[in-house]
Amino acid sequence: MCGILGIVAKSPVNQVLYDGLLVLQHRGQDAAGIATSEGSVFHMHKGNGLVRDVFRTRNMRSLVGNMGIGHVRYPTAGSSESSAEAQPFYVNSPFGIVLGHNGNLTNAEELKEELFRQDLRHVNTNSDSEVLLNVLAHELQECSLNYDLDPDIIFSAVSGVHRRCRGAYAVVVMIAGYGLLAFRDPHGIRPLVFGKNEAKEGVEYLVASESVALDTLGFRLIRDVAPGEAIFIDIDGNFYSKSCAEQVSHYPCIFEYVYLARPDSVIDGISVYESRLRMGENLADKIRAMEDIDIDVVIPIPDSSRPSALQLANRLGIDFREGFVKNRYIGRTFIMPGQAMRKKSVRQKLNAIGVEFKGKNVMLVDDSIVRGTTSREIVQMAREAGALKVYFASAAPPVRFPNVYGIDMPTRSELIATGRTDEEICREIGADRVIYQDIESLKKSVRQVNPGVCNFESSCFDGHYITGDVTASYLASIESQRDGKKVQESESTSTQLDLNLVSAEER
Repeated sequence: MCGILGIVAKSPVNQVLYDGLLVLQHRGQDAAGIATSEGSVFHMHKGNGLVRDVFRTRNMRSLVGNMGIGHVRYPTAGSSESSAEAQPFYVNSPFGIVLGHNGNLTNAEELKEELFRQDLRHVNTNSDSEVLLNVLAHELQECSLNYDLDPDIIFSAVSGVHRRCRGAYAVVVMIAGYGLLAFRDPHGIRPLVFGKNEAKEGVEYLVASESVALDTLGFRLIRDVAPGEAIFIDIDGNFYSKSCAEQVSHYPCIFEYVYLARPDSVIDGISVYESRLRMGENLADKIRAMEDIDIDVVIPIPDSSRPSALQLANRLGIDFREGFVKNRYIGRTFIMPGQAMRKKSVRQKLNAIGVEFKGKNVMLVDDSIVRGTTSREIVQMAREAGALKVYFASAAPPVRFPNVYGIDMPTRSELIATGRTDEEICREIGADRVIYQDIESLKKSVRQVNPGVCNFESSCFDGHYITGDVTASYLASIESQRDGKKVQESESTSTQLDLNLVSAEER
């Protein structure tokens, strides 16, 4: 899960890209980057950290030009914390190309070998985004005659990318001297929308991961980029589009609606906020049938569970109360390394309002339960605040499987629901009862908002990987990479502790 932007405008775009990345900051807090184009010259700045920390005034002044792309990175399995993997990525052959990518290629290692052995291209990092960039560059080289491009040639190159790449990818690309390209994988797993602005000087186009970026920047949403489709806007602002995949299907990631996307976004014609309201209604219907549960108050776990909790309370006719105050300057806990750090972060991030818990049977509502670390700490906080009973409801089904399409879900051994019943999970987190949304009810919740979307990518809940290439050995390989990385991090931490001890002894 990353955030991407691409713009072709009639005036400098550096500030627009910066503002857009701030709006998409929830999609990645690990690194940020912006590349702009001035004629055939690229200007780029990127680095690790939040948008506000990566860019200074001097950096913004150097990002000149009326066309550009931006990226906020959320690291996925196998990626490193090196700033070398911050995006956008750049190649200069056969054309100057910069690329930003949201998603994950499931055949990245195979492609890397092909690029080296057959295409004679070199990949410098472990990022599958750099692999994707080089595949596109090679296909452009193969399709272009006399190293000249037009929309048809560009779309043919994207067709080549679709034939070779598997997995999830929403992509923005700048081609020096030509324009902005954006495309989406044939299953439409990761979101991508575009809109336009009628400026005095002419029409401007903006492509983004979520519609909220268009709204806040003054662009009118046109539609989503369709699965397998590519759009191209040349440097003069002319718009072209074409379906570039031989076979397409529509399986948007359902976790976008559960947690990832902002509630004020519309993805594939589905209001994220409305879908979360429906999740609360359907979860309430399940709870209503449980006669042994006596609830005094419904309390959301801030922030993404609020719509579900509110509608659940309304449906059950129970008081809705804010029981936790959130410190907004603490990062997301399920992507933090190390259980100890996650546990500490929960206490720093949330603080209970005692009056809402004391002497009450409380129903806590969260968007999902992944590792269970956050849930366990929150249940304990509720008990310490005086709750008589603590019920815990999840707006999503049990997360039992890794996500390989761009969300850094933990390995199966780290997922609290893997191999455990609801009763065992309940004991693990210390609650009096755990209630999960059913998978069909979750899908129904989203379909109710837009019946035209029938299918969803829901592998983290049901283990069905729609690209058809995710095997048990593939999952084992990913988990091995994660375990190896954790060992390296542990050894690095131990080494640093040893150095600190030596330094202390010397002092």
